[in-house]
Formats: sequence, structure tokens, C-alpha cells
Amino acid sequence: MVRSLQAQRTLHSRVLVILIITLSVISFVVLVSVHHFGVFSTPQHTTREQDMPDNHPIRAGISGNANDADQMLKDKARRARQLAQQRQQKEREMQQQQEKEEEERPPMNIILFYADDWRYDTMGAAGNPVVKTPFIDALAKEGVRFTENCVTTSICWISRATLYTGQYLARHHFEMLGRGRTILEDGKLVEKKLEVPANETLYSLMKKKAKYFVGHTGKLGLWIDHEEYLGKSFDYFTDEDGWHWRNIGGKMMHITNKNTGDALRFLKMWESKGKPKQKPFFLNVAYFATHAVDGDKRQYMPQNESMTMYENDTIPIPATANEETWQKMPYFFRPSSGAMNEGRTRWTWRYDEPDKHQHMMKNYYRMASEVDTSVGIILKELEMQGQLNNTMIIFTTDNGNFHAEHGLADKWYPHQESIRVPLVIKDPRMSPEFVGTTNDEFTLNIDLAATVLAAAGLDPLPTMMGRDMSVLYRRNGFEGEVAAATSQSRRKAFASTNGRRYIDPSSDGGGQYHSGSESSWRTEFFYEHPMHSNRDYIPASEALVRKDYKYFYWPNFEYEQLFDLKNDPGEIHDLFNSSNPVHQKKLAEMRKRFKELKTLAYSDWQIIL
Repeated sequence: MVRSLQAQRTLHSRVLVILIITLSVISFVVLVSVHHFGVFSTPQHTTREQDMPDNHPIRAGISGNANDADQMLKDKARRARQLAQQRQQKEREMQQQQEKEEEERPPMNIILFYADDWRYDTMGAAGNPVVKTPFIDALAKEGVRFTENCVTTSICWISRATLYTGQYLARHHFEMLGRGRTILEDGKLVEKKLEVPANETLYSLMKKKAKYFVGHTGKLGLWIDHEEYLGKSFDYFTDEDGWHWRNIGGKMMHITNKNTGDALRFLKMWESKGKPKQKPFFLNVAYFATHAVDGDKRQYMPQNESMTMYENDTIPIPATANEETWQKMPYFFRPSSGAMNEGRTRWTWRYDEPDKHQHMMKNYYRMASEVDTSVGIILKELEMQGQLNNTMIIFTTDNGNFHAEHGLADKWYPHQESIRVPLVIKDPRMSPEFVGTTNDEFTLNIDLAATVLAAAGLDPLPTMMGRDMSVLYRRNGFEGEVAAATSQSRRKAFASTNGRRYIDPSSDGGGQYHSGSESSWRTEFFYEHPMHSNRDYIPASEALVRKDYKYFYWPNFEYEQLFDLKNDPGEIHDLFNSSNPVHQKKLAEMRKRFKELKTLAYSDWQIIL
């Protein structure tokens, strides 16, 4: 039995030895295989492709992935080029289609809605929380609203003379209503009236050169013989000025309703007389509203149907409508003679008491809404005649208005409330991407004549000083720079100067301050307003206007002011005496540039300002 057990132990021992030897052999084989494939190589060897043999599986994987990535990049680049080419081709096709449509489109009608004493923010589209102007707002949604549109002189007759001539007061010289300027000739004082030749005025050019059917309804605003000084240029003409209510044919009529009726009569006349002759029309609907009736203590007299409007509204009082701001106006606004500045006089008529302020502003807004309703009625007539989509529509005004800011009423002076006015343009030629947008370039009333003439196919005259605003909303135009893919011939046509030239930029600002160029719009302008009656009544005022700073000059008193519009948009804090070297440098620079622009405005050079 002992021998049997020993035999069993000997057998187990042999099996164990064989098992150990077998495991050792397997382990050796595995180790050799693992070493051969480099699994235990150092990290630098496993990640450096150049150290791997060509047949190394990891090298093969890296190479394959790299090739795939390169191919993917090439494919993406090729697709991007194809998309860019397709996009460029589509743009070319759209451009060609637009040009074809313009060539095939019948001559475009033009209607100008030209209101009075209506400042830039008297529109719902401009953010006014009270006034209702749904039809003008709709035009803004269908066209372009210009948020920095200004006038070069803020008073009715000078601004209108600028509309009719395309010139600054410095050039057309129509400084006094009904008279123009009065000068000494051969020992006699002579009233020069409008000194621009009749055949160089807007109406005459539209009638005789462009062959349009021409009408004017409402306020002409010059008080001179329109046939003598504007040429026999009208197929239809009415001149309504200075009243809100009048007995006409035994019936009391409001002037805005009269303006509306006259405009409709013109359109009916064109439909029967001008349209059959394939003549497009140009009509200026020149509203007297929202101008007050001077000398009438009621000032603003709306239509009876409007009196419930704004009845329960509270008109916000401007932040600068207070005694402190009034006291910061220059000393000559409070003459020692005891006379009163006319702006302050009219403030006492309208705004010197809170209830009066509310009453006057509500009536002012009612009259604005009445003009808006008139615009809607006239546009409806155009739609019924099938002309709405072939009519360029412009809404603007002759000057702004103080609503108690700075303790003033009315206009005249270079402050923002006085010089900024609405401008909305809806144009059949407008590129789709501009529809419903706003534009903050410095457009001016000197640009209106050039814009209307260009729409009728005429170049501005060499004596005109503005430019065609359509470059700001047409694909062939520009937005600060010449648009890509614009043909040189089309650009040249759109930027037509007709012998006029652009002036050099200001020496300060590294070229950012200028009056425009073939590929850019103006970034500054000269403002002027003459003295009326005497320097205590309405003193002369001038300015250099930029978006960051504004320089004022009051010639009758040789008085200067400087305002930082970015930090002081209300123009309250005069920096003339500031000890800050930045302000003193800016004052010197703007004074210099102001003198340059004034000299150019008064020159007879053929220039664009």
C-alpha cells in the first residue's frame, strides 16, 4: 500500500513538471511575439511615425487617416469654390435681371410729400411713443428711413429754395421771404428775389428736360411769381400758405384737406392728360402742416374729427426743457436791451405752462396724424390707378422744431431738434436687402434735387451741390465702400458728378471727416442761417456738424461753442472754455475746417458738399 501511494506521488510529480515546462514554453512564445510587435516599446517610438517600419500596422493606420483627412479637406475646398461660383453666378444673374427690369420698366413717377416744421422724431417709426403715423411708418417698412437726415438752413423759404435749386443758401442767396437778398446797385437797394435762372430749377428741369407731367400742390413758400422765377413749369399748380381754416365756396375747409384734394385732382388730370402721352408725373404735395399760424394765439388748429386723438395721452416733457438749460444758452439770447429772442417769444406762446405745453403738443400731433392720413389717401389713389409700384415716394420736411428744448420754440438754430428732419424713400429700383432698413448717413436737403433728377434720368447741374441718394439703397451703390461685383460703368453712372468734384478731407481725423467721394458718403457738413430783422430777434448762426462733435459759430457776436454729441446729445455743456487739451485741440481743428467749408459753400466752384 505504501508502494502504491509512492507510485501515485511519482506520477503526480511528473505531470506537474510537464505542466510547468509547457507553461514556460507558452510564456516564452508570447513574450517573443509581444516584443516583436513593439507593445512594450518606449512611448516616443510608438508615436513617431518616422521610427516605425513601413509595414508597421500603426504606421499604416496613421498614413491611411492622414490621406483620408487630406482628401476631406480637398473635397470641402472644392465644394466651397463651387458654392462661391454658384453664388457669384446667382448675383450676376440677379444683377442682370435687375438691369433688364430697369431698362424695361416704364419711366418712373415721382411723388414728394413735403411737410412743414416737422422734426425727425415725429413719427411712430422713429420711436415716438405718442404720435400715430401708420401710413408713413408703412412706407418706412417698404423703403429706407434715413435717421440722420438734416437741413442746411432751418427755415421754410430757404429750405424750399434749396429744394428747388439743389444749392446752399450761400449760393442761391434767397435769404428773405419774398425778397431774396437786398443789395446796393447803382446807388439803389435792389431785391434780387431768386437768383438762380428759372431754367435751372427743379420744376423746370423736370418739365422741359425730363418731359414729366409736373404738379405742385400746397405751400410753395417763396412769395414770388412762380412762373417768372421757376419757369412755366407746371401742368397743375396751387399755392396754399399761412392758414389752417378757410371759407372756400361757402364751406369751411382745413388746409390739409385742401392739399389732399388738390393732389387727387392732379392725379386725375395726369390720368386723363399725361398718361395717354406716356408722360410720367412729378408731384410735390407741400403741406402747410404742422406749421403754426403765426400771430394766432391758438397756434395749431386741427380738424374737428381729430380732436379726440391723444385726448388721454400725456406728452413727455423733453429733458432739456427747463430753466437751467435755458440759462445755459448764450448770453445774447437774453438781450440786455430788454428785447426778446423770437425763439423764446414763441416758447411763451406754446410751452411756458405745463397745461399749455400739453394742449399745444397734442394739437401739433393731431395735425401730423392728419398729414399721415392724407399720405394714405393719395397712395390709395395711386394704387387704384395701378401706379403705386412704379412710383418713387419721398417723405420729408423743410426744417425741424424745438418743443421747449433749451427753453425755445420753432427752429433757426443749429441744434439737433432744429436741423434733423424725417426722410423716408420708397423706390421701385431699391435692392431687396435694403427694404425696411434704416440708414444713418448724413443726407441733406441739398441732395433732394439731385435724387429726383437722377430718378428721372437727368444728371444734377454743375451748379448743384448735393448728390443722388439712391446709391445708398441700390445694389449698384455702396455702403461706405464700392460694392463688390459692381461694374465700373454702372458705378460711374450712379456717381455722376457732371463736372463737379469732391473736396479734400479735413486735415484732422486721419481722413474720417469729409464731404464724400466716389466711394463714400459725407461725414460732416456746413450749416448756416442768416440774421433776421436784428441780432436780438433771430441772430445769425452757423455750424460744422459731425456725429461726434458739433462746432457753433454766432457771427453777430463772434461767439463760439463746442459740444461733444456722444457724451452730451442734448447739447447742454459747452466745451469752449474746457481746460481739457483734447477739447481745445478739437476746437482748433473744427474751427479751421468750419472756415474751409464755409469758404467753399460761398464759392462758385463746381463742388459736392
